[in-house]
Amino acid sequence: MLFGKKTKQLLGLDVTTSSVKLIELSKGANGFRVDAYAAEATPPNAITEKTIVDVKAVGEAISRAVKRAGTRTKDVALAISGDAAITKVIQMPANLAASELEGQVELQADQYIPFPMEEVSYDFEVIGPTEKDPDMIDVLLVASRSDNVEQRQAAAEAAGLMARVIDVEAFALENACLLLRHQMPEGGMNHSIAVVDFGASSTTFSVLRDLKVVYTRDFAFGGQQLTEEIMRTYGLSQQEAGRAKKEGGLPSNYQSEVLDPFIDDMTQQVSRSLQFYLASGGGREQPNQILICGGCANIAGAGEIIQSRVNIPTLVGDPLGKMKISSKARAQGVQSDATALLTACGLALRSFD
Repeated sequence: MLFGKKTKQLLGLDVTTSSVKLIELSKGANGFRVDAYAAEATPPNAITEKTIVDVKAVGEAISRAVKRAGTRTKDVALAISGDAAITKVIQMPANLAASELEGQVELQADQYIPFPMEEVSYDFEVIGPTEKDPDMIDVLLVASRSDNVEQRQAAAEAAGLMARVIDVEAFALENACLLLRHQMPEGGMNHSIAVVDFGASSTTFSVLRDLKVVYTRDFAFGGQQLTEEIMRTYGLSQQEAGRAKKEGGLPSNYQSEVLDPFIDDMTQQVSRSLQFYLASGGGREQPNQILICGGCANIAGAGEIIQSRVNIPTLVGDPLGKMKISSKARAQGVQSDATALLTACGLALRSFD
């Protein structure tokens, strides 16, 4: 377990610059079910560049989400951003006992972590035998500055919750992509699938091969840029612009003056990310499919425009598509927010490790 030990049931808690999203899943014979869900706006300036700077304000937003969701679960899984984590696959002798392995990883960790070990939180997980040497095993080492972990623990505690797992966003996304298999050709096996998760201020472009992330890239682009353009064009406050973006009611020139240029920007970001991916190593080929997620994926026609420009089949990702949904989660609008729930779902799935 990364930065924590799993207990019985965990809430997936995705804390971003724009919102706090909380989801609770259960698992039955026929698959997963959404038991509880809520989202709350993150207070302005409470998170800067993925760093929680106002723990109390974020804790209050989490507390409101918990209340609205109606959940009694107190244990949560959160995530730090990929650029705040150091990941490295290291090799260890296969004959080490579990207690010996832990000691050896600790001895080797400081070779790969460019910070004093007393300032770092780290964990490791055995992946399996090393491909070219059966006497060795591959071990995934993950580390982050302790500040990054403690901020999230403190925000959860301010809401009366306990952070049992601190994951990494890229791993949570990979976990959640299992919920997108129903949209992938052959369930994603023997295929390369690009998943583009458009957030509020940043976007993650990942490529999966056989449902495993083989490439990921974060870049500064997101729905906040559309909100700011609405504010600038129509003289609205941030709150008014955010509401108008979701609910409509903007002047007739909104589509041509504001929305179409933003969709062009989305398309350019996807195209550029594909170029970076293809140039990142030998043998890279165009993905067989693109799944777009995040709030921006709900923009009418965005998927079709991206598909026409990059010439790769493109769908809007729906991680909840095969799930049963409780009446109280449905009442909180979980289905309309589904495209933005990849990270939250990936974290909630840690309950079933």
